[in-house]
Amino acid sequence: MNKDFPKIISFLRKDRGLSQKRVAADLEISQALLSHYEKGIRECGLDFLIKIAEYYDVSCDYLLGRTVNQKSTEISDNFDINEDISLLKGNVITQINKKQLLQSTSVIFDILAKIGNKNLTSAISNYLMEAEYQVFRKIYSAENNNNQSIFSISNGKYSSLCNASMLLELEIINSIIEDENISIALSPDIIATYFDKNASSIFNIIQYSERNIKNIYSHTNLK
Repeated sequence: MNKDFPKIISFLRKDRGLSQKRVAADLEISQALLSHYEKGIRECGLDFLIKIAEYYDVSCDYLLGRTVNQKSTEISDNFDINEDISLLKGNVITQINKKQLLQSTSVIFDILAKIGNKNLTSAISNYLMEAEYQVFRKIYSAENNNNQSIFSISNGKYSSLCNASMLLELEIINSIIEDENISIALSPDIIATYFDKNASSIFNIIQYSERNIKNIYSHTNLK
């Protein structure tokens, strides 16, 4: 199939609040096989692609990451297939990642609101904002001709200073949690019940982040 298909079908199922057991039964396949499809361990055939597209009421192109439109659309007279498909390719994953980041951030701040510690909320907010600042600045500064006047810290210093600041914020977060004995009872079931659809984004963030961390770890000499 392709590398986007597993993540897209996994996202669709979780976004609609469906269990693997339920979807597998509806599609008349084993839960193990569906799990393999969602993890990219096995590739499905064309028949299953059509069947799951009909099940979720989306187009096959959407499942393959070729368009951000879930439903099929008519091709206009000025449609340039080579140009337009190349622009759209990967945008489905971008939209999924964007939604998951927004939803998971919402869960984090809902948990912080429940804890009710202003210092902890402030430190975590600082950490997340500095992460976004650094990513945005790297993208912005990739073009040498972009006006740098919006930044007060020089290009040569911001990255190391930002990394140091983020490490300090993590220490502050740890210190607040330890010194003020902050804790909140959470479990997968509590998260799934309390946060409803946003919960799947947290679970996905955990899954994808740990997978990436393990991949990086496996390619280093730290083992």
